[in-house]
Parts: sequence; structure tokens; C-alpha cells
Amino acid sequence: MKRLIINLALAIAAFTIQSCIFPQIPFLSASPNLLLILTFSFGFICGKDAGMLCGFLCGILLDLFYSGPFGFYTLFYVCMGYVNGIFTRYYYEDYITLPLILSGLNDLAYNLYIYIFRFLIRNRLDFLYYFREIMVPEIIFTVLMTLLVYRVFLHITRKMEELEKRRDTDFV
Repeated sequence: MKRLIINLALAIAAFTIQSCIFPQIPFLSASPNLLLILTFSFGFICGKDAGMLCGFLCGILLDLFYSGPFGFYTLFYVCMGYVNGIFTRYYYEDYITLPLILSGLNDLAYNLYIYIFRFLIRNRLDFLYYFREIMVPEIIFTVLMTLLVYRVFLHITRKMEELEKRRDTDFV
């Protein structure tokens, strides 16, 4: 229960920063996707179930506050949490290369998902413009932000696991 509350608080904080603070910074041409970083981090660190739960929370937040069919973002984020949970067996605490690669690939997949289902269906076919002006800056900022934010999520996850282990040993 504690893990769910902490995940919900982190998702709300990431959503608030992503939606309210990053757009106000004038020199950013695109904002990093903190919800994507949160979802793939928990999927990568904790496994499929935690990734899907975090993806569900992040997707619901996006679906509630942005227009479009309900479940559009939730579907992608749940699938992303599940797929990143598969990479848990390759997880090492000090290994930063795989999380950076996953961050870039996840953001690319997210932007392609948005392009296909929001633009391509409406016959907006200028993919090179979308790729150059929207996808590349967002992928770069997301990967750079992953360097900072991933360590914070890793630290929070370690603390939650320590508290759970301490609680289990105190009970016996």
C-alpha cells in the first residue's frame, strides 16, 4: 500500500513539473517527458507489475487532463511499463547505459505512437518536420533528464525496499 501511495505521489509530482513548470522555461524548445522516465524506471528496476502499475497511474493522469479518447495514453504507458519490466533481468544498479538507451527508445516509440494516432490518421503526412522539430528535441531532453532523474527514482526504490525488508524482519 505504501508503494502505491509513493508511486502515485511521484506520478503527480512528475506530471505537475512536466505540465506546469517545463513549458514556462523559455529556452526549452521541448520539455522532457518525466512520466515516461518514471514509468520505464519503475518497470526496469522493479519488474513488469510495478512498471504496469506506474504506467497505469501515469497514463490515467494524462488521459484525465488531456483531450482525446480516454485510455489513449494509459494503453501506451501500461505496455511500456510491461516491456521495460522484461529488461529487469539485465538490471544492475551502477549501469546507466541501458537506462539511457531505453529512455531514448521509449520516447521514440511514444512520439511515433502520438504521430501515427494523432497526426497520420488525419492525413498530416509531414513526418520529417514532426521528427526534426518535435521528436528529436524531446528525445534529447528526455535522455539528458534521465541522467538526473533515474538516480532519484533508483534511490527512492532502494529506500522503499529497505523499509519493506525492515518491516518484514521486525514482524518475525
